[in-house]
Amino acid sequence: MAESSPDVTEELLEQVQGWLAAAERIVALTGAGISTDSGIPDYRGPQGVWTKNPEAEKMASLSHYLEDPEVRKLSWRNRLRSPAWEARPNAGHLALVDLERSGRLLALITQNVDGLHLLAGSSPERVIEIHGNMRYAVCWSCGDRRPMGEVLERVRGGEEDPACRQPAPGGGECGGVIKSDTISFGQSLVAEDLARAERAALGCDLLLAVGSSLTVHPAAGVVPVAASSGARVVIVNAEPTPYDRLADAVIRGSISEVLPTLVGASAG
Repeated sequence: MAESSPDVTEELLEQVQGWLAAAERIVALTGAGISTDSGIPDYRGPQGVWTKNPEAEKMASLSHYLEDPEVRKLSWRNRLRSPAWEARPNAGHLALVDLERSGRLLALITQNVDGLHLLAGSSPERVIEIHGNMRYAVCWSCGDRRPMGEVLERVRGGEEDPACRQPAPGGGECGGVIKSDTISFGQSLVAEDLARAERAALGCDLLLAVGSSLTVHPAAGVVPVAASSGARVVIVNAEPTPYDRLADAVIRGSISEVLPTLVGASAG
């Protein structure tokens, strides 16, 4: 695991611990960095999925996915071997569960689609999965939504590009394209999720951004919203972000080590 950078002093950690302990309305924003210690690679980091293989972005493009059966076939093969199915929540996820149990976490906004916050025990009422959840599949035609595992079993059984089997109004099967219930490039985000995230950012007194590059909008936009509303902003991330200049504190290091340290004193 990475150690904290030299400029992260005990004094800074204690200061942030104090801010978290004193805060009454906390919002957490998490990105791929919180899940890397669970064995799920990020997208844009030095070893990220898209950094190492730019072609992989095609599978995350709605137009490519809907129009090209070969892209869908490759996507289904990749889903079968995704490390997310074996991944388990790490100490960073569990620290946010502890923070919620302290009664002061307004919302946990996540850009991740791995579902690990819910597996860790965070309340569905608090978690806003702004980019969806890969553990579910949805039909693009009829909207049928079901656990992804059911569709993956069909792929294991030999279906390269499984289509929706729901009954069609005129008889027969729907036959629509099935995709992960996640937000692809070119797909609109859920308006209510965005509204909830903005309300939370406007109402918090401390925003804790964890493991996010803060380059993907509108999710990253909650940082300046919170800052302009007078909230303290703490960023915990391995790499610099565009909003470091707005932050009251920036901490580099292993999230699964740093986050429990920061939250521990305030969640007890």
